[in-house]
Amino acid sequence: MFEIASLKEGMMHGVELFQLLLEIISIACVVTGLGKTLWLAARVRDHAPGFPRIRLCFGSWLILALEFQLAADILATTVAPSKEELIRLAIIAVIRTFLNYFLGKELEAQAERQQEQHGEPARAAQ
Repeated sequence: MFEIASLKEGMMHGVELFQLLLEIISIACVVTGLGKTLWLAARVRDHAPGFPRIRLCFGSWLILALEFQLAADILATTVAPSKEELIRLAIIAVIRTFLNYFLGKELEAQAERQQEQHGEPARAAQ
């Protein structure tokens, strides 16, 4: 019995550590995306068509950050202590999934518009 309890405690600590790591990676994605977006904005500030490129740049980094946050939420559900915590985490995961989906669709549409403006044929969604 003691071994199972210590294994469970070790697993909980491991999951918490991985959850924290995923959240740190998510923050790093947002910060990196902000830096790259600001750098791009400084380069294209005098060009009107530059705004969609800026949105694509930052949006891509936000999608990546949301993926890491969703992974952290999934890990958190493995050790959630109560029904209320599971419900709260499920709601957060659903919201993040919807945000990720619609942001991805918007970025795909923006990328297709940019390709059409530059005379390139639009790629089929993969």
